Amino acid sequence: MKTATAVAPAKLILMGEHAVVYRRPALTAAIDLWLRVTMTPRRESGVGLHLAELNHREVTDWASIRTYADTVRDRWHRYVEHPTPEAFAHMRGDDPAHLVKVALGEAERRLPDAEAPALTVAVHTQQPIGAGFGSSAAVAVAVVQAYLAAQEAEASDEVLRELVLDVERRQHGTPSGVDPETVRRGGLVWAERTEDTLDYCSVTPRSPVLDGFRVLHTGRPAESTGTVVDAVRAHRDDDPETFEARLNRMEAATRTLRTVLAQEAAHRDETLRVVREVEAELEALGVVPEPVQRIVRAVEERGGAAKISGAGALSGSRAGPLLVYHPDPEVDLGAEFESLTEMNVRLGAEGAHVEREGG
Repeated sequence: MKTATAVAPAKLILMGEHAVVYRRPALTAAIDLWLRVTMTPRRESGVGLHLAELNHREVTDWASIRTYADTVRDRWHRYVEHPTPEAFAHMRGDDPAHLVKVALGEAERRLPDAEAPALTVAVHTQQPIGAGFGSSAAVAVAVVQAYLAAQEAEASDEVLRELVLDVERRQHGTPSGVDPETVRRGGLVWAERTEDTLDYCSVTPRSPVLDGFRVLHTGRPAESTGTVVDAVRAHRDDDPETFEARLNRMEAATRTLRTVLAQEAAHRDETLRVVREVEAELEALGVVPEPVQRIVRAVEERGGAAKISGAGALSGSRAGPLLVYHPDPEVDLGAEFESLTEMNVRLGAEGAHVEREGG
C-alpha cells in the first residue's frame, strides 16, 4: 500500500430535510469545514486508529474489523425489519470508532483479491460531531476514498455511492443518501426521487440571495438523526393525511428556493417566505425545540427568517445548524444570538477528494 489522504467537506440541508425521506426533493450544500483521513503503512502488524477530536486511540486487526462490520451489517438488517429504538441502539453500539471500523470493513470487503495491509488511520476534523453537519457522511466518504487510494484501487461512481451509503446506513438506519452524495459532489446539490432511484444534479446559483444566508450552530442535538427520523415517522403513521399535506408544502417551498437561486434577481421576499414556511412545518413535526423556536422568532422580528438544517431535535435547547436569512447580511441579530456560534463557512464548497502527494 501507499500513504493516502482524503478530505471531505461538511454539508448543510438548505431545504427538504425529513421530506426527502418520503420521496420529496431536497436542496443541499457542501460547506468548507473539512475532515481529513490519512492512511499510512504500519511497521507492526495490525491496524492503528487515531481519532484526534474524539481523543481515541487503539490498535486492532483486520479480523476484528471484519467481524465488527459483519456484525453491524446483520444488526442493521434486523433494524430494518423491526425499526425499534432498541434495535437502532443495538446497531449503533457505543464504540467511538464505530464508523471508521464499519467503513474500513466495508471497503476491504469490496477488494477481496487485495491483501489487507498493516496501516495506521488518522482522522482529524473541523466539523462539529453528531450535530447535523454531515460528519458521519464525511467519515464514510473520506475513509473509503483514502483506503481505495492507499490500495491503488479504483471504483466506479455507482459502486462508491453504494459503498458509502452502506456505511451511512450503519450510523443512521435508513438515511436518504443525500448527505454522502453532497459530501462527495460538493457545491449545491438537488436530490429528487424518480421511480425507485434518488437522482442528483449540481445546482449553479446565479442569485445574490445566497450571500444573505448565515449559518449558526445551536449546539449538538440531544437525539441522534436516526431517533429523530423515527419520531417523524410516527407523525406519518398517526395522521397520514396531515403529514402528506405538510410534505406537499415543504416540496413547493424547496422547488421555489431552487428557482430563486437560478435567477439573477435576488427575490428576497420570496426567500423570506419559503424559509419561514418550511420552518413552520418542521416545528409542527416536533423537531425544533422551544428554545430554538424562540431564536427563530427573534430573527423574524428583525425582518429575517431562520430554519433548522438537518434532522433537528426532539428535546433540550439545541438542534444543530440554524440557517438564517436576512436581506441585510450585516444586520445585528441581537443578544439572543450571543450564546450561538456563527460558522464562517462558504455554501457550495469543493467535494471530497484524495490529496495528491505533497499537497
